[in-house]
Parts: sequence; structure tokens; C-alpha cells
Amino acid sequence: MIETLNQLDIRFFLWLNGRYLPWLDPIMIWVTERNSWIPFYALLIGWLIYQYRRQAVGFILTIIVSVALADQVASSIIKPLTHRLRPCHELSLQKLIHPVLECGGQYGFCSSHASTTFALATSLWLMLGKAHTWLRWGFLWAAVVSYSRIYVAAHYPLDVLAGTGVGVLAAAISVTGLRKWQDRFGSRKIA
Repeated sequence: MIETLNQLDIRFFLWLNGRYLPWLDPIMIWVTERNSWIPFYALLIGWLIYQYRRQAVGFILTIIVSVALADQVASSIIKPLTHRLRPCHELSLQKLIHPVLECGGQYGFCSSHASTTFALATSLWLMLGKAHTWLRWGFLWAAVVSYSRIYVAAHYPLDVLAGTGVGVLAAAISVTGLRKWQDRFGSRKIA
């Protein structure tokens, strides 16, 4: 069963990775690079502070906890336990893939990019989605960043899917923690 799932994942990866366009390579490199998003994160923090003043501290700390938890579970727990090579490290795939960047770390299950971006998007949605429905676009952003990892041959689709699950779970745990804190100490409720 696991071998069948693995073979399907490899086939789906090869199909997705094979749908590259040369003009899209630099865009996907930009999308996949973590530092590309620093201005976005700065704007997000600025918006939270402007919109919510003192309450923004709890939101920002919750996002930080969510993203850190997602990253640590993906990178420090799951990757060392599974030892699943990234597609770009699989010798049998070398002539079949379109690598766009240096391969990076040896193991890819599960995707830290997917876990952290979905942790951020989910945290924002759970905390503020009722008041700001435009935050749903964060899920599209997280999906594009996650897809970029397949495009650059760093992850299989199941790596990304598992990372998405880790990120959503980390966000749910973090936001639940914030709500319990607010209940206990009488802080203003989140949306």
C-alpha cells in the first residue's frame, strides 16, 4: 500500500514538475525564496498594529508560535523520522526532473514551506477571518508558495500536503491557546 502511494506521488510529481515554462522559472524562484516575503510580513505586522493596537501583540505572538511550531514539527521531528529523500536527491529521477535551484537539505517529508505558510494563513483566518474576509486570500498565497516547492523539484506533492496539514494543525493549536489565555485573563476576544 505504501509503495503504491509512493509511486503515485512520484508520478504526480513528475507530471507537475514537467509542466514548467522557462519564463516562469525566475518567478517561482522568487516565490519559493523565504526572504522574498519579508516586505509582506512587515506590512502584515504593520497592519495588525495599526488595526488592533495593543491586541496586536497577542495576534503577532500567536502567529509566531504557530509558524515556529509548524516549522519545528516538520523539520525537527517528521523529516528525521521519515528520511524521505527530496526528489532532487533521488538519483533515479535526476534525468526526469526540472530542478531550478540547488537541492537543499537531504530530506523533504514534510515541506516546511507548506507548513509555515499554511500556519500563517490559518492563524490569521481563525483569529480575524470573520472580521476581514479578504484574509481567505492567504490560503491562495500559501498554496502558490507550496506549489513552488514542487516546481523547483524540492518536494513531492505528498510532502506539500503533509506540510499543509501540519501548518493547519499548528495554527489551530496556537489560536486555541490564545483563546484560552483570553478566557483566563479577561482579554478582549478575537473575532
